Amino acid sequence: MSPALAQPATENVTAPPPDLSALRSRSLIAGVGGFAMLLGGLFLDPAQFYRSYLLGYLLWIGIALGCMGILMLQYLTGGAWGVVLRRILEAGTRTLPFMLLLFTPLLGGIKRIYPWADARRVAADAVLRHKSAYLNPAGFTLRAVLYFAVWGGLAMLLVRWSDEQERTRQPALADRLARLSGAGIALYVLTMTFASVDWLMSLEPHWFSTLYGIFIVMGQALSALAFAILVLALLAARSPLQGKVGARHFHDLGKLLLGFVMVWSYFAFSQFLIIWAGNLPEEIPWYLKRLAGGWEWFGLALALLQFAVPFTLLLSAELKRDPRRLARLAAFLLAMRLVDTAWMIGPVFHPGSLFIHWMDLVAPVAVGGIWLAIFLRYLGSKPLLPLGDPFLRESIDHGG
Repeated sequence: MSPALAQPATENVTAPPPDLSALRSRSLIAGVGGFAMLLGGLFLDPAQFYRSYLLGYLLWIGIALGCMGILMLQYLTGGAWGVVLRRILEAGTRTLPFMLLLFTPLLGGIKRIYPWADARRVAADAVLRHKSAYLNPAGFTLRAVLYFAVWGGLAMLLVRWSDEQERTRQPALADRLARLSGAGIALYVLTMTFASVDWLMSLEPHWFSTLYGIFIVMGQALSALAFAILVLALLAARSPLQGKVGARHFHDLGKLLLGFVMVWSYFAFSQFLIIWAGNLPEEIPWYLKRLAGGWEWFGLALALLQFAVPFTLLLSAELKRDPRRLARLAAFLLAMRLVDTAWMIGPVFHPGSLFIHWMDLVAPVAVGGIWLAIFLRYLGSKPLLPLGDPFLRESIDHGG
């Protein structure tokens, strides 16, 4: 398709919505204010600061990485749903270099978070001594640098070639992006599997699960898609996208969201069933901690509110075609993703008793405020639709 054919359907999409800069400013204020509160918390209770910061950080880097994963999935498979979502996914992907900067506070708190970083505990524990060749502060830091190098490299190429496609309108770039995405998805899943071991599983280094990596990856994909649907629904109701993103686009996204809910739930239940049926002393304590002392309500909420209720609601074609209702459900799923992350981290430090610290509530706001400000800056820096994509006209017509 020539650029001339795409232009009539995409005129006036270069300007961002007028209230985007105001929202960016409010996000930045919330993030800076949240970090100011966390700084006070760091002096009052350093151990709790690092635990809460880990919670907030993992929630938002999950959205950033999920955006990259879904972006590569769309380049690889095609589909009208991904064309209208492209700029949102790209903006989320471009935040990854900044997430490396936000990762650095965790390096200062390794010994307060991870038992394998405490030399005295390692010396007294045969299992930790056996795993110390891998689980040690130097290895943890070097692997984190490697993960971010891979993710940052993929993000850079995805954005650079997308910008080149915008300038040149060369159809061959779509094939190049698809080839990159095929290898990129494999690299993302591989690196995130190791990162999930380092950042989450090693909180309890005696425990292990072979399903854990892909379970975390699917949680990130679910978070990112819910976030992207919410943003698209807000943009679709405003100029310049008003009238260009239609009910069929949201219907497709709703079906994809249903699929992600089902796949996440499949991996979550499979891990639970295998470990519970095996009833091995090195595996079952992970669930025993999370099904007692009040934490069981979090587990029940996840089963009902992150699977059963969204699954039932997303069976409705009417709901999936309604941007407002779908956006509300997406926002609810994002809130449940925070609950899920808290359920994975909280019982490690407070087994047998439900405990929510005020920093557990502030940290997601602090990290999220900074992340959203960066995201919105990138979102407003380019046309809200990929004008150089050869399938743009077809995608817009699909939404009618």
